[in-house]
Amino acid sequence: MTPETDSTPDSDMTREQRFTAFLTSLPKELAFGDEDPREVIDRYYTPDFVYENDGISLDRDRLVAHVRPARKNAQGLRIEVHEKVLSGNRAAARYTLHATLRKGKVVITQVYLFARFAPDGRLCRIDAITRDLPAA
Repeated sequence: MTPETDSTPDSDMTREQRFTAFLTSLPKELAFGDEDPREVIDRYYTPDFVYENDGISLDRDRLVAHVRPARKNAQGLRIEVHEKVLSGNRAAARYTLHATLRKGKVVITQVYLFARFAPDGRLCRIDAITRDLPAA
């Protein structure tokens, strides 16, 4: 299988590299970055993306609103990707997100995610199911 590339400014990245960056870099960029969250989101998602998370639809504005409290409350973030599969313009992953909040609370979330890429390599559709896990 040959790596698929996309027609974006980061076209030297394979689709697998872009998906890995989405899973591991995007959350850190949004939580700890100085860049406007809209610009970060626009790098990874098409303008008309659909993100269904636990039955809740998130568009660009709702995703940006979700970032604001994360930037205030997050102190640390670690992502463990357990499995990821790519096929054509689709991808799936199972991963665990470990977030440490400013007051010391640890939130652990297991994520099952299914994605579809647009022709330009950005994500246009996400369907995710999450569950909270007990902190150790």
